[in-house]
Amino acid sequence: MDRRWGFLIGLLSAVWLLLRSGHDEPRPPETAAQRCFCQVSGYLDDCTCDVETIDKFNNYRLFPRLQKLLESDYFRYYKVNLKRPCPFWKDISQCGRRDCAVKPCQSDEVPDGIKSASYKYSEEGNNLIEECEQAERLGAVDESLSEETQKAVLQWTKHDDSSDNFCEADDIQSPDAEYVDLLLNPERYTGYKGPDAWRIWNVIYEENCFKPQTIKRPLNPLASSQGEISENTFYSWLEGLCVEKRAFYRLISGLHASINVHLSARYLLQDTWLEQIWGHNVTEFQQRFDGILTEGEGPRRLKNLYFLYLIELKALSKVVPFFERPDFQLFTGNKVQDADNKMLLLEILHEIKSFPLHFDENSFFAGDKKEANKLKEEFRLHFRNISRIMDCVGCFKCRLWGKLQTQGLGTALKILFSEKLIANMPESGPSYEFQLTRQEIVSLFNAFGRISTSVKELENFRNLLQNVR
Repeated sequence: MDRRWGFLIGLLSAVWLLLRSGHDEPRPPETAAQRCFCQVSGYLDDCTCDVETIDKFNNYRLFPRLQKLLESDYFRYYKVNLKRPCPFWKDISQCGRRDCAVKPCQSDEVPDGIKSASYKYSEEGNNLIEECEQAERLGAVDESLSEETQKAVLQWTKHDDSSDNFCEADDIQSPDAEYVDLLLNPERYTGYKGPDAWRIWNVIYEENCFKPQTIKRPLNPLASSQGEISENTFYSWLEGLCVEKRAFYRLISGLHASINVHLSARYLLQDTWLEQIWGHNVTEFQQRFDGILTEGEGPRRLKNLYFLYLIELKALSKVVPFFERPDFQLFTGNKVQDADNKMLLLEILHEIKSFPLHFDENSFFAGDKKEANKLKEEFRLHFRNISRIMDCVGCFKCRLWGKLQTQGLGTALKILFSEKLIANMPESGPSYEFQLTRQEIVSLFNAFGRISTSVKELENFRNLLQNVR
């Protein structure tokens, strides 16, 4: 018995010494990857989906095919008016750097099928809309047109002025509007920063995110003093909002984060008279997303990026019936490529529809009908105002991508709030109640392509930061 007790005591002593020695050893310092990403995992707030599922789905199943689609003629040419004046202030400092410039297309570079119309999706549709536009220029509906054509004129005009639109439509009929090849004008770091850039985001957050002036955003570079208002106060306020207003803030934060990921991933690393070298700038990424350097804000921003991804993903899953109709074409005039691209588009949309953990938007605007409609209108007007702020961006390339991505997100929101209209669309023929212009389609998919690229780039930054302390 004594021997057994002695053996047991010796064994416990050895275990205790082993544990103590392990406890006393200094722990290795955290890597930069851990500081940026350790909190960006698991389930997202207000969602039933986890980050890991999104990464796997996006990076290996969706991203490659989506990039192929966006390289096609239909999606690479975007018509935009970059000369619209800022509606809010006049003292805009225009960025003079060469990387801020946008190179528009020459007329002969854009496929004729794209230039002929912005609304319809087939040769017949283009001919019809040209008749309609000619009639509108005459100041009235031409009675010599068929009854169906006259109806189309009125319905499409009504669509342009629709109260369901979340963005102020760009005046693409203006002489100042030009086609831009998005592949030749990629979104990347331009050097546009400082007070002028901060001013844009400050107006967006401070005046359009349902935030009272007394609540200060953490790390707001234009705030004179945080005073006694702490970060906890801001997030206590945010969590106290209704789910719709909280979602609005997270969408804007997610869009901001996505743009910052792009700028960090396509950074000008070397600029000589021989060549420019663009690539990943891990220091820039850390300054924007490192948990310590951003006092905990960086990981929150990245989680909001994933939230934005889920919202746009859900919108694309909802709009499948619109693109499935036989009358719909990605019309450029090249029948073989148009057919192939529609097939690829539908493959991507059905892949999206198969995603197992879609965001459940049924909780949005689900209370009292009158209050819900009032809240929805507030939501729409705030976002519409943000789309107008894009005309105040002093860097033209930043303005281009800002306008495209806000229009894309606005189109996604329009889709989410048009579920019944989409469900009631005719299987063939014109869809009068729910309509998407070519501008909306191009911006919708390119905006989601930007978010998809951001998620993919996060994987690259995780790997690059593994050995950085």
